[in-house]
Amino acid sequence: MERKLRKWQSILHEGEVWKITCFITTGCFRLYRFSADGTDHTLRFGVENWWISDQESYNHEKPSEYNIEALTASTVIIWTKEKWEELRETIPAVKIFNEKLLARGYETSQQRIFSLISNSAEEKYLEFQKTYPKVFNSVPLHMVASYLGISRETLSRIRKDFTRRD
Repeated sequence: MERKLRKWQSILHEGEVWKITCFITTGCFRLYRFSADGTDHTLRFGVENWWISDQESYNHEKPSEYNIEALTASTVIIWTKEKWEELRETIPAVKIFNEKLLARGYETSQQRIFSLISNSAEEKYLEFQKTYPKVFNSVPLHMVASYLGISRETLSRIRKDFTRRD
C-alpha cells in the first residue's frame, strides 16, 4: 500500500509496536529517541530507496523506544508484517533480497559504531556528507549534530572551516 506523509508527520511513536515493513520511495525520515534528560538523539536517517523501521519492536512485537518521522513530504510503500512474511515465503527472490538488506544493515551499524567511537568530528562530518549527500542541507542542523554525536556548535564550526577551504 502506498502512503503519502506530510513533513514532520510521524509513522511511529514511542510505546507503539512497529508492525509494518516500510520502503521509502520519496522523501527523508529519521529514527530517534529521547534520553532520560530529554535530549533528542537521531539514530538513523532513511532516504529514497531505503527502508526505515524499528527492527527490535518489529521482531519481538514489543513497544518501541523510538519515534520515526518524515523530515520532508514523503511517499512510502508499506506492507503489514503478515503480508511481508507471505511475500518472503512465496517469492524466493524477495527472501534473498531481504536477507541481503538485513546483512547490509548490520554491516552499516558496525561501521557507524566504529565511526562514533574512533573518528574525529571532522571525519564524521565528511562520512555523513558522503553517505547522505541529499540530507545534509535539508534537515535541521541539530538533527545532523545529534546523529554525529557532536554539538551543534561543533558542527557549525566544522562546516564553516570546510566552506573556507572550498
